[in-house]
Amino acid sequence: MSIARLMRVLQFGDSLLPIGSFSFSNALESAVQQGLVRDAATLSEFVLTAVHRAAASDGIALLEAHRGAREPDLERIAAADWAVFNRKPGEEMRTMTVRMGKKLAELGTTAVQAPLLGHWLDRVRDGAAPGTHPVALGVLFAELGVPEEDPFAVHQYGAAMTTLSAALRLMRIDHRQVQRILHAVNETVSGDYAAVRQASLCDMASFTPMADILAAISRPVAHPHVHELR
Repeated sequence: MSIARLMRVLQFGDSLLPIGSFSFSNALESAVQQGLVRDAATLSEFVLTAVHRAAASDGIALLEAHRGAREPDLERIAAADWAVFNRKPGEEMRTMTVRMGKKLAELGTTAVQAPLLGHWLDRVRDGAAPGTHPVALGVLFAELGVPEEDPFAVHQYGAAMTTLSAALRLMRIDHRQVQRILHAVNETVSGDYAAVRQASLCDMASFTPMADILAAISRPVAHPHVHELR
């Protein structure tokens, strides 16, 4: 990996990237309220499950969007976009993915020369595409000229950190425990990529009843600056 490529991963994989991820919990809030997540061990299980689910659903669409952007093929990108959106039964999950996707696209078109990302953003604003976060990541990294493994890793890291950041606000858990869980998550990413890299949109597996129930009764985590990202 070149230094420039590594820096791009660090920039757009930064958990402090202003796209609004900190205002959501990935249904952790409901899991804590229901007593399903109560300590570091159960949090670790919850996060690992969420990350594996992200790989088998949104991760596949991300790879499809990246490949569509490399062609380029806006219709292929749009198909991946709708595949993500239509598999989000909960309001929080739909709100999270489109808000973060639009913010990332706006940020990406401002920070780098990304004309295809701009065209896709125009479609989102016209209502022709929902504008999901995995698809925005895939298109942005394709225009940055980096391979699909990079946005996949950023996506998986983000899925973990969104949940773990919420855990620091919702639970009695410290940063050292969070870093141990994150390290365990990082060990699984290569295997997750290998498992889905040849999958198609039809293979997206989002059927996780308990997670969907928790998401349905969840709400965004309050944050004093969330209004700035709306």
